[in-house]
Amino acid sequence: MPLSHSPDTHTKLLARIPVVTGRDLPEWFSAIEDGPSFARCEERSHWLADEHGLSHGYAAALVREHERARRERHY
Repeated sequence: MPLSHSPDTHTKLLARIPVVTGRDLPEWFSAIEDGPSFARCEERSHWLADEHGLSHGYAAALVREHERARRERHY
C-alpha cells in the first residue's frame, strides 16, 4: 500500500529533512535523478529509504516532492 501524507504532514516532513539528514532538497532530488529508474513512485521511495538509510516517511515525501517539482519544470 502506498504511503500518502496529508498536505500539512508533507510540508512538515519536507521542512525537517535538511535538519534530520544534513542534506537539502536539491541534493536529494539529484540523488533521486542519479538513482535507478523505476516505473512507480513507491519503488523509488523504497530504494531511497534502503539506499540512504531514510525512514520510509521521509523517502516518500522526497519522492512525492521531486515528482511535483519535475512536473512543474516541464509545463
